[in-house]
Amino acid sequence: MPDWRVHGLRSLVALVLLVLLGVPAPLLHSAERPNQPPYFAIRGARIVPVSAPVIENGTVVIAHGLIVAVGTDVAIPPEAWVIEGKGLTVYPGLIDALTTLGAPAPPPGPTPASPQQAMQQAARQQISRGPEDRPATTPWENPASQLNTDDKRLDNWRRGGFTSVVTAPDRGIFPGQAALINLAGERPNDWVVKTPVGLRVNFSSPGGFWGFPGSLMGTFAYIKQVYLDTEHYGQAWSLYEAGPRGRERPPYDRALEPLREAKAKGWPVLIPATWAKEIQRALRLGERIGAPTVIYGAHQGYAAAEALAAKKVPVLVSLKWPEKAKDADPEAEEPLREMRFRDRAPSTPAALAKAGVKFAFYSDGLATPKDILKNAKKAIDAGLPAEAALRALTLNAAEIYGVGDRLGSIEPGKIANLTVTDGDLFEEKTKVKMVFIDGRKYEVREPSRPTEPPSVNLTGKWSLTVNTPQGPEERTAHLTMAEDGTLSGTVTGPRSTGTITSGWVSGNKFSFTVYIPMGPRTTEATYTGTVEGNKMSGTVSLEAFISDFTGARPQLEAAAAWLN
Repeated sequence: MPDWRVHGLRSLVALVLLVLLGVPAPLLHSAERPNQPPYFAIRGARIVPVSAPVIENGTVVIAHGLIVAVGTDVAIPPEAWVIEGKGLTVYPGLIDALTTLGAPAPPPGPTPASPQQAMQQAARQQISRGPEDRPATTPWENPASQLNTDDKRLDNWRRGGFTSVVTAPDRGIFPGQAALINLAGERPNDWVVKTPVGLRVNFSSPGGFWGFPGSLMGTFAYIKQVYLDTEHYGQAWSLYEAGPRGRERPPYDRALEPLREAKAKGWPVLIPATWAKEIQRALRLGERIGAPTVIYGAHQGYAAAEALAAKKVPVLVSLKWPEKAKDADPEAEEPLREMRFRDRAPSTPAALAKAGVKFAFYSDGLATPKDILKNAKKAIDAGLPAEAALRALTLNAAEIYGVGDRLGSIEPGKIANLTVTDGDLFEEKTKVKMVFIDGRKYEVREPSRPTEPPSVNLTGKWSLTVNTPQGPEERTAHLTMAEDGTLSGTVTGPRSTGTITSGWVSGNKFSFTVYIPMGPRTTEATYTGTVEGNKMSGTVSLEAFISDFTGARPQLEAAAAWLN
């Protein structure tokens, strides 16, 4: 009997024993699957390798987690699980080049209620006496060592065609290291492809105006000082390690040790920059600290493409394109600079491609993979070739992080991470049918929803009141309804703003789900109810808790909906 059948039988017996013993179903992680055969073949599909021309009517063979063959005349092992690929397109697994997916969230710090309290907090700051006292400096943090595989976004990204992400802490001046992970595995250790792949830097001062560093200039000075300290620290340890006898041992500094290691091993430093002048400033900072630099953000990269090309600095382009604030005064005049910036930002990838700058895309807080691909399509509409957009979501991302030898394209010997769709990746109606991660197959099934066409229009702003155990809680929903009833938008509460990951309207009934970060993990809240005129009511469920809620549309929004 083949090995894979033996393993499958063992898994079935184990599952039956779990049921008989009364082990609850949630103990089986959603990303795990019963043992599968070690061989797969996708036959007769359109294959887009990225690193080579498109193959029509081709075959990909997977064995033991790796791609072993790809082409039009490929021998399929007799023991392979064959998937007929007629009508399907096979892409390399998509990579989101910078996220917080799976990274544990830091505990929230105290928020001053007034400038007086902020001044008092700043006055209580102790004089720094070592690495523990450096503000917002935790470069030793690495999400790979404490990966949160219960993060709901991981499932969403996988269902959307993403097989890998780069994840890193995002709070603080030196928030931590970046790790490249796959989006499935039996144990958290199985998810990690390579770590670390970079070191992230931010320019936000943790103490605000009243706390150290207190300003952008102060933050820059602090970063430069930390790197000077690292240089001296490295010299001291190099001298000691070259001949420790008779020398006083330098003190260990856990804040500087990762920076010393990063410099020695050439980890890239991820530096944020949105405007052209910020990009120039980030380039100078990269030269000053003497580390390989990767710029992230870069919405005005169209005005700095030549400078980036001259320095041969790669870029992570945020796909969260700038938008006008939803609550902005419609009567207020906007600066021409802001309007031009919003209009031209999606042209940045095309400008970078033309200048020869290597770039990749990252989600930057977008709520769903559908939003990522939709915004990548905006870059294509602004002049970026579709093949360059695909490369920015696959091979470029892998190469920027030093894993182009194992991910990012469909080539023999690489990890079998594949995304299989029923059409062109950037077409709105295209659906992801399955993904392969480390050679394991994960099917994507559409959630069920009613088929009755909508009889109401939910587009607009809604004021919601949720009856919580602590009393009524006010929230604001900004909803957009498509012609087929699909809902998108945001819900803002007293503590955070969540983005709708899925939603529908059928008749006068609706349902939408909002992703919510909750401390070190994430969860989802689902609103379900009915609409009568300009009022709605229903329930909101958050894990095991269910509360009633009501909603109303402000008069201006109600008038606009009536006109539509």
